[in-house]
Amino acid sequence: MKQVRFANGDGSENESLEKESEEAVNSDPPIQLKLLPLTDQIHELQTIIRDKTTSRGEFVFCADRLIRIVVEEGLNQLPYTECIVTTPTGQKYEGVRFKRGNCGVSIMRSGEAMEQGLRDCCRSIRIGKILIQSDEETLKAKVYYAKFPPDIYRRKILLMYPILSSGNAVVEAVRVLIDHGVQASRIILLSLFSTPHGVTSIVQEFPEITILTTEVHSVAPTHFGEKYFGTD
Repeated sequence: MKQVRFANGDGSENESLEKESEEAVNSDPPIQLKLLPLTDQIHELQTIIRDKTTSRGEFVFCADRLIRIVVEEGLNQLPYTECIVTTPTGQKYEGVRFKRGNCGVSIMRSGEAMEQGLRDCCRSIRIGKILIQSDEETLKAKVYYAKFPPDIYRRKILLMYPILSSGNAVVEAVRVLIDHGVQASRIILLSLFSTPHGVTSIVQEFPEITILTTEVHSVAPTHFGEKYFGTD
């Protein structure tokens, strides 16, 4: 898996800030940033999701496919133990099993789009939720709701947030998890699209966290949540 890749942006009101962040990350790529290889399949899904003419049905279908790909790779980052099983023919087979104690946490609302993909891969996995919104006056991210398994401090966390733009919501979510006893090194952020500024913000605040994404691009498809849930 490649650790960093950037596509050419088409500009935004934060273009100078994004460019500065992109240059900083390119010059010294953080080892905790893990990027899925850009296959034609992934690139097509990214294209359809970004296309403004894509119908909602097609959007959700492709988003779910991309989510599943990211979730599958996220599972590859979890710890496992070696084991030996007996096959139906009586042969011994040396395999592996995931260690117990993993947990998913979605940042509401867009993060909830990734929950089913995680459940499809891990039927019995526990999933917590965090609701973070921007304060109307200060524009700062504020935590309004958080519910986790009582032993979350013992678990490896797959933090789900499809669009990593400013990074503010993720930073607040990680702070809440740390307040509940979770070590930052036990958190893996699963994101579909990320910006250089978002990645830099998280890495600077929590250098031990792992970020897994399909793309780092200066312009993120911020319409994702509204399009996915049909509230656009």
